[in-house]
Amino acid sequence: MMLTLKVSGMTCGRCVAAVTKAVNTVPLVESVKVDLERGEVLVGGRPDAGAVRKAIIDEGYEVRAAA
Repeated sequence: MMLTLKVSGMTCGRCVAAVTKAVNTVPLVESVKVDLERGEVLVGGRPDAGAVRKAIIDEGYEVRAAA
């Protein structure tokens, strides 16, 4: 399963690292790919989507919608 989220506020490699690290703490996440240009976070595995959103929001970014 692949979860794709639109995320705003990511501007640099540090943002990518922070979001990747945060999402990787969510149970059942198997992979995380952050596309800075598109403002998307792709999450592989079977995590709870709400927990993924919360992890990103807790890092200070806005989750606009699922793509």
